[in-house]
Amino acid sequence: MNTPGRIVLIRHGQTDWNLEERLQGATDVPLNDAGREQARAAGRHLRAEDLGWDVLVSSPLGRAVETARIIGDALGLELAATYDELVERSFGPHEGSRLGGLEGSARELILSAGEPADAVARRGLAALRRIRDEHPGRSVLVVAHGSLIRLTVSELNGEAHPRVRNCEVVPVRTEALGAARLRDDVSESTAP
Repeated sequence: MNTPGRIVLIRHGQTDWNLEERLQGATDVPLNDAGREQARAAGRHLRAEDLGWDVLVSSPLGRAVETARIIGDALGLELAATYDELVERSFGPHEGSRLGGLEGSARELILSAGEPADAVARRGLAALRRIRDEHPGRSVLVVAHGSLIRLTVSELNGEAHPRVRNCEVVPVRTEALGAARLRDDVSESTAP
C-alpha cells in the first residue's frame, strides 16, 4: 500500500483518581460516569468528522480498553488489539498519592521516583512504530494515557507537548516516526 496511513492518540476518559488528582500510573483504575460520557462524546465527534477510521487499538489497562470500546461502538469498530507498550508511566509505590496541592520539590520528588520520562517516550515510540508497521496505510485510533501521550509526542515533535486532557484527540505526525527511526538507526550504527 502506498498511502502513508494515519495514527491518532486519544487519552482515556476520566476516572475517580483523575478527579481526586491522584497519581494513577499503571494502577488499573476504572472509568467513572463522566469518563464514559467523555468517551461517548469523543466517539460522536470522530463519527461526525467521518475520516474513515480503519483500526482501533489501546493500552491493556481497563480505563483505556473501556474508552476504546465506547468509541468503537460509535464508529462501528471492534477493539483490534492491546499493546503493553502503551501502558501509562509507572510510579510504583507512589501510585494513589494525591498530587493536588503539592508544589515544587514535594511534587517533583514523587514524579521523579517514577519510570524515567525518556524510557516512557522510547516505549511510546516503539508502540507507534509497531502499530504503523502492523497496520500499513491504515487510519488507526490508539487509546492510551496522558503522560505516555505527552512524553511520546514531545519526543516525536522535538518540543514539549502540553498536558493531555481526558479524551483529547492528538494526531501523530507519522512521517516523523520514520525520521525518528532513522535517527535511532544512525546513532546505533555509529555507537562505539
